[in-house]
Amino acid sequence: MFGCLTRVRRPQLPTREQIVAFLKEDKWAPSADGADPPPNPVPPCWDMKARVRRMRDHLTLREFSGALGDIGTLIPILISMTIQGSASLTASLFFGGLWNILTGFFYGIPMCVQPMKSIAAIALTNNFTPGELAGAGLGVSAIVLFLGLSRLLWLVTRFVPLPVVKGLQLGTCFQLCKKGVALVKENASFWGDSIIWSDNLWWACSSFLLVLFVYERRRVPVALLIFMLGLAFALAQTGAHHQFGQVHPGAHFVHTVVPTAKEFRTGFLSAGLGQLPLTLLNSVVALAALARELFPGYDPSMTHITISIGAMNLIGCFLGSMPFCHGSGGLAGQYFFGARTELSLYFLGAVKIIIGVVFGESLLAILKWFPNSFLGVMLFMASIELGLVARNFTQFPNNEHRRKQDFVVLLSTAAALVGFSHDGLGFIVGMVTALVFWMHRRLRNRDERSVTNALLPTSSRQESLDDSKTTVKASASASASATATADDGAGDFENHTEESSEHRRIGKAKSAMDEHCC
Repeated sequence: MFGCLTRVRRPQLPTREQIVAFLKEDKWAPSADGADPPPNPVPPCWDMKARVRRMRDHLTLREFSGALGDIGTLIPILISMTIQGSASLTASLFFGGLWNILTGFFYGIPMCVQPMKSIAAIALTNNFTPGELAGAGLGVSAIVLFLGLSRLLWLVTRFVPLPVVKGLQLGTCFQLCKKGVALVKENASFWGDSIIWSDNLWWACSSFLLVLFVYERRRVPVALLIFMLGLAFALAQTGAHHQFGQVHPGAHFVHTVVPTAKEFRTGFLSAGLGQLPLTLLNSVVALAALARELFPGYDPSMTHITISIGAMNLIGCFLGSMPFCHGSGGLAGQYFFGARTELSLYFLGAVKIIIGVVFGESLLAILKWFPNSFLGVMLFMASIELGLVARNFTQFPNNEHRRKQDFVVLLSTAAALVGFSHDGLGFIVGMVTALVFWMHRRLRNRDERSVTNALLPTSSRQESLDDSKTTVKASASASASATATADDGAGDFENHTEESSEHRRIGKAKSAMDEHCC
């Protein structure tokens, strides 16, 4: 009867589903009886009736406002690359809009299409030709596509700890915040002769306060309001400088760009290698993790993400478009400003295609006057939304020692990424930090087991190591107690209770050590 109480069992490790559910504890927590996970909120792409019903339910201004949540990074890079002559504005707008529509159709969530920022930064610094820019995008996309199709990307997801992924997201948040502040500082003046009426710190502070006031009221399409005001200022400045004559509506077409061997080598070695870890970690791994957190029940395939990144650039870069990818920062920005379905991507993609085909390169006469103060504030607030996902950085919230180690890994990864301005170096620093802590835990747990076994009584240690013998002895003791007299039975029961209490104490000690190890 009491023999089963003396068996010491090792606690089972949590399953993958339980870990994922724990990471999303603010959205959904599985019950102890193994309840089913939440249903997928995104219908499959072939179920058009469910898709249309879902888009109809989200047909609000905030959905269109969310479509503009990522323009803070798109417009500055697009204008700079086009003015320099490295990319075609017509091709970048057309293919960017086409990829928006296709991405929304296949994924069903506002998964953004944004420029490859590392390639763009180096291209602007080194004054890349269209061939060198195409070579960088083609090289990165081919490698990402190979890793996805060969399933070698599984190695990254299998051995990268959660604090490292969260540290990459936090570091990207700080970098985007820095870029947003830099945009605002370009015309940082409250008064004086250098102040520009349409782009100054007054407008930056006003738009920032507006976003904060409606932060908890997500139904207000604040991004749409800021964009429309900025577009009105840009049109006014274009008219004041008499530059409307440079805008030529009509049919604009794309042109092929075939990089030479020298251009491909220069572009890939100079810009592609630095972009590769950023694309793998931020555009694939961190993006999939963020999508799971923002849309509980939705589980995007990283293989599909790598295929879409590869297909976008293997087609677009040959036709003059700048390299595009997905990204966790863009998804966070669009989600922050109200996007919840693919409807926002359909709207944004249609606008890009129409503008690119009708106006083409001549649109630069208007876009270059768009206020940087508005772009900087939108980029800053979108990056804050990305940084919020780093709050669930550990799988051990009740273990203070482990939480402290995971937080150090998080800070090391983010600090290295921001300090070196390189995702690859941030990833290496985070992995080395996590590996050192892992080795320290292994050594510490081994020492604790040795000390605990040395302090336990010999009889108790022998009984805890041999469960079968303990069970047989306890069963025999229970049988003898059952056949004894009432007085003797009472005495045997007290002795057995003391023995069981000792076994329970040993079991609790071993369970505590096992839990600490896990």
